[in-house]
Amino acid sequence: MARKPEMEPKVYTVPEVAALLGINLPRAYELTRQPGFPAIRVSSRRIIIPKVAFHRWLEQAALDKQSYDTAENQ
Repeated sequence: MARKPEMEPKVYTVPEVAALLGINLPRAYELTRQPGFPAIRVSSRRIIIPKVAFHRWLEQAALDKQSYDTAENQ
């Protein structure tokens, strides 16, 4: 009997994003409703976040914050 190869998931769940960001679950769900956040609703109860898109969003958010802070200090 052949075993199914294990695959690394390409998406995060909302609880996983909450844990990664160190925020509570209600805040993470709120984040999924924000414009620009890469959340995908796949059913009425399931939201997924593609890992690559999440990390791209996080990097961009950090760059935007850095740009904002630099402009504020000038």
